[in-house]
Amino acid sequence: MTDPVVSDIPVSSPSKSLPLQGIRVVEFSHMVMGPACGMVLADLGAEVIKVEPLAGDLTRNLLGAGAGFFPMFNRNKKSVAIDLRQPQGLQAAIRLASTADVVLQNFKPGVMKKYGLDYATLSKLNPGMIYVNHTGFLPGPYEHRTALDEVVQMMGGLAYMTGRPGDPLRAGSSVNDIMGGMFGAIGALAALMQRAQTGKGQEIDSALFENNVFLVGQHMMQYAVTGQPAAPMPERISSWGLYDVFSVKDGEQIFLAAVSDAQWRTFCTALGFEDMAADPLLQTNNDRVRARATLMPQLRRRLEGLSAAHLAQVFEAHQLPFAPISRPEQLLDDPHLLATGGLADVVLSDGDLAGQTAKTTLLPIRMDGERLGVRSNPPKPGEHTQVLLQSLGYTQQEIDALLQSNAIA
Repeated sequence: MTDPVVSDIPVSSPSKSLPLQGIRVVEFSHMVMGPACGMVLADLGAEVIKVEPLAGDLTRNLLGAGAGFFPMFNRNKKSVAIDLRQPQGLQAAIRLASTADVVLQNFKPGVMKKYGLDYATLSKLNPGMIYVNHTGFLPGPYEHRTALDEVVQMMGGLAYMTGRPGDPLRAGSSVNDIMGGMFGAIGALAALMQRAQTGKGQEIDSALFENNVFLVGQHMMQYAVTGQPAAPMPERISSWGLYDVFSVKDGEQIFLAAVSDAQWRTFCTALGFEDMAADPLLQTNNDRVRARATLMPQLRRRLEGLSAAHLAQVFEAHQLPFAPISRPEQLLDDPHLLATGGLADVVLSDGDLAGQTAKTTLLPIRMDGERLGVRSNPPKPGEHTQVLLQSLGYTQQEIDALLQSNAIA
């Protein structure tokens, strides 16, 4: 058992009650998809209790691209450490789960049923329970397969759309895991509303593959409407004449766009390209799309001597779309995020930097003018085990016996 951590870092204390205050969520999950669902519900005010193995979620110790998983997706949660393989531990988990408004899980099919922690079993103890499965595939021919974000990106057309022809490339974030967790949370919220009317719970399935198909649905519809397969994004036929990344002075890059005829005229006037504004072959957006083969080389020559900072200043002054090409770590110092409270401090719970603070990103919404902040730091493994078992009616003697038998930690 880990003693509670007292942090010097203040966490947010919303002036208003949060929407899901009073809702209990018990989370059996690891990696990203399930924890993302739990984080959304936790940020909205639910009491989210993460059930971990005795040594803690393995995600806590990932290296490389996975190093940020646990601190990113497990704020505002409590942790209990239980060995489900031991009968006493499993009974404690079942007892805890039966008190939940929402149970969520993202293990392989059949794992939760093996432990009697599936919806069919738990709903007999609590008919109002909402149970969210985060899976690779919805029921069907693929449901037996093991899915990962990268697997479904490859088979679901997203890697094809992101990479260049012949070079499929996964998106640079865990887009299906995160969105799959979000859809799990949306399903849970809808089920909570329905339960308020019917008094009954239900089981919800959110799946990686179907999430990915939803993401590429616009390209599927493009084919249905035009009869032409969508080209990978680097080779696509742009819908706009000016909509691209430009290499400019000192090797810098910047994305510039003009997506209407009015914006095109503003662009030409702001940069002194009156000849382009007057060119009869460039008068409408569709004219410019048809002329991109000659238009883009000309624009690149005209812009290559200008600095990215100057172009950004011109585009911002004239309310034209533009973007610097930023790396993720640069966003930690982004003036807009810092000014608007888009980043918050958390105390790291694991690894070489445990106890130190880091900036985390918040949900990209405001409610009643306030951001949904960090109320508690990512927990240490089993940080809340004893307190929660006591709330379930366990005596200290019973808890000590569970500790001695290594059923909990």
